[in-house]
Amino acid sequence: MTRPLNPVFAGRPVTIFAVMSALARQHGAINLGQGFPDEDGPRSLIDAAARAIEAGPNQYAPVQGVPELRQALARSNKRFYGLDIDWEQETLVTAGATAALAAAFLAFLQPGDEAILFAPFYDTYAPMVEAAGAVPRIIPLKPPGWRIERAALEAALSPRTRVIAINSPHNPTGRVLTREELGVIAEAAIERDLIVICDEVYEHLIFDDVPHTPLMTILGMRDRCVRIGSSGKTFSMTGWRIGYATGPERLITGMMKAHQFFAYVCPPHLQFAVAKGLDFGDDYYRAFIAGMQAKRDKIVDGLRQAGLDVLPCEGTYFATVDIGSVGREDDAAFCREITEKAGVTAVPVSAFYAADDKSAPRRYARFCFCKKHDVLEEATRRLKAYLT
Repeated sequence: MTRPLNPVFAGRPVTIFAVMSALARQHGAINLGQGFPDEDGPRSLIDAAARAIEAGPNQYAPVQGVPELRQALARSNKRFYGLDIDWEQETLVTAGATAALAAAFLAFLQPGDEAILFAPFYDTYAPMVEAAGAVPRIIPLKPPGWRIERAALEAALSPRTRVIAINSPHNPTGRVLTREELGVIAEAAIERDLIVICDEVYEHLIFDDVPHTPLMTILGMRDRCVRIGSSGKTFSMTGWRIGYATGPERLITGMMKAHQFFAYVCPPHLQFAVAKGLDFGDDYYRAFIAGMQAKRDKIVDGLRQAGLDVLPCEGTYFATVDIGSVGREDDAAFCREITEKAGVTAVPVSAFYAADDKSAPRRYARFCFCKKHDVLEEATRRLKAYLT
């Protein structure tokens, strides 16, 4: 068989997260590359999922998601952001937030359209834009501030622009977009009648009381953007693959029609459990944030002791370092070096750019800190011993 495969996927390498995780296993390294906790989330959610399996039925859920989760999602939007969401028409449950992103790009873009992406960006974005037959228009954010600038956005817009994708809190930089930056996006979207895909999977992982403002709450944006969330990030259950989206009926229906053809539905017992989690009291969310902030502080302190300059981290569970501070210039080589020789794995930030992007900075690496305290201590001890 010699017929070529679809180059959108066949022409791309295996995702950097799988590559670095495999390298970590090969060398017995502490894996701070791939973003997953090393402890499961609340036991009460695991018990709720188990009870739902036992009780049944274990059959297809509704294509939009079980009503209990969609109702909880509407309550959560009202509780945290003051958004009035019609749970029946304006919510969708997806096979993880990645599937929600894929459904959005496939539903909103047509061949020849352009989508604005801000680099560095999560590696799902560009291939899904291309799979829809559209063209990514990539705007590089300048380190170390990584800010969205009006002039750069205006220069990238064209008559073919249809979608803008934003991510806040931002992976991999840990930034939270300011109201000023959101205003720049909103003005462009309203003026040019654009759709905005808002990747907000780390919405409940924000530190130091930095405010997270969903773009959907900005005047004029309620009906032109979708907000994507992740139970895996909010409840430390990344293996459950339950994501969700909220937005105007037209956009959510379009996403549902795309999602039904590549994922159809999600396991109902996990949806029932996530619904209970969304209704957790404020004490859960306060403790969750405080616990992760303490881990952020621990890894930042340890990385600095190892001689690395650490950039500000306002949210997510990733800390970014400038490897120039330890005399390195190539982030991919650095991440391989510390995996093989120090026994600690990180991910190069250049992997969050297009593979052929010659402008991608090579001085930054991302460390994941959603790990046990003793794991973080050992990882930073190893780095300090190797780098200093």
